[in-house]
Amino acid sequence: MRAGLGFLSSSAAFLATDLFPTSHLTLKPLLFPSPNSNRIPARRPPPPPTRRTLNAAFSAMASAYKPEEARVPPALQLPTPPVSKFKIALCQLAVTADKERNIAHARKAIEEAAGKGAKLVLLPEIWNSPYSNDSFPIYAEDIEAGGDASPSFSMLSEVARNLQITIVGGSIPERSGDCLYNTCCVFGADGKLKGKHRKIHLFDIDIPGKITFKESKTLTAGQHPTIVDTDVGRIGIGICYDIRFQELAMLYAARGAHLLCYPGAFNMTTGPLHWELLQRARAADNQLFVATCSPARDSSSGYVAWGHSTLVGPFGEVIATTEHEEAIIVDEIDYSLIELRRSNLPLQKQRRGDLYRLVDVQRLNSE
Repeated sequence: MRAGLGFLSSSAAFLATDLFPTSHLTLKPLLFPSPNSNRIPARRPPPPPTRRTLNAAFSAMASAYKPEEARVPPALQLPTPPVSKFKIALCQLAVTADKERNIAHARKAIEEAAGKGAKLVLLPEIWNSPYSNDSFPIYAEDIEAGGDASPSFSMLSEVARNLQITIVGGSIPERSGDCLYNTCCVFGADGKLKGKHRKIHLFDIDIPGKITFKESKTLTAGQHPTIVDTDVGRIGIGICYDIRFQELAMLYAARGAHLLCYPGAFNMTTGPLHWELLQRARAADNQLFVATCSPARDSSSGYVAWGHSTLVGPFGEVIATTEHEEAIIVDEIDYSLIELRRSNLPLQKQRRGDLYRLVDVQRLNSE
C-alpha cells in the first residue's frame, strides 16, 4: 500500500513538473484575512434624491392616479379674487312673528355691520318669519315680482346699494307660482341680484322623542346648485340641511369657490352634535372658507335654534363664533390661506381619478 502511495506521489510530482516546469512558475503566498478584520466594508450610501427627481416621481405617480379625472368635468382653477382680504359679518338675529319688525331689525344689523368695516354680510335662515310649516305660506314673498310683493328682497337690495356691500341675504320663504321655496338671495354692491339659491335638500327628519320636522309638507326642493361671483370672491351657497351633503360642497370647490355660505337653523338636538362638526369638515375637506349664520335662540318658539354662527378657515380652524344670543360677528377672511393650505396638503393632486369621480351634472350638460 505504501509503495503504491509512494508511486502515486512520485508520479504526481513527475507529472506536475513535467507539465509545469518550475522555471515558468511564480509562487505567491495566499493571503487570508486577519481574525480581527471580519467586517465587510460599508458601502457608501446613495446621494439623496434631488428636487427634480422627487418631482418626476410625484408626476409619474399623479399621472397613474389621474387626479384630474376625479372631477367630471375637470375642476376649474381657483380664480384670483377681486380682493385678498376683507371683513365678513355674521348677523345672528332674533326673529319674531312681526314681519315688519324683522325687516327693520335686519336692516339695522346690516348697517351696524357695515359700520364696522364688513364688506360681506350674511343673514340667518328664515330671518323674516317664524320657522314653521304654518308660517311659510303666510310670510312667503314673490321675489320675481319685487316691490311691495317682496319687502324683504327690496330692503336687502336697497341696503346693499346704499352701503356698497355684498349681502348673502340668509333665506326667506319664496312663492313662485303654486310652489313655496326656502330661498337665499345674493346682492352685489350695486344692489342688483347676483344669484338666487333655493334649498336643494329639504329638512325632513324624525328623531323619536327629540324632533320631527318635514319641510316637504309645504316647501319644494330647489333644482340647481348656486355659485356667485361677487366683489369679495366666488361664493357657493347652501341653506342649512344642504351642509350635510358633502357632494354639494365638493362641487362648489371644483367650480372654484373661495367661500361657502350656509344660512342655517340647526336645532337643539342636532346642533350640539353636528353644527360645528359639519362646518369644519366642509372647510377642511375642500380647503376653503365656510361661513354660517343662525337665528338667535328663542326658547319660547315652536322651533328652537341652536345659534352659534361661525366662520371657519381652510384648515378647519374656527376663526370666529358666538353663543346663542343675538350677536354680530365681524372678522377677517384672508384668501392667501387657501393657497397656503393647498400647498401644505396638495389634495387636488393626490385624488384617485382611477378609482372614483364626482360628476357635476349641471356643468356636464351645459358643455
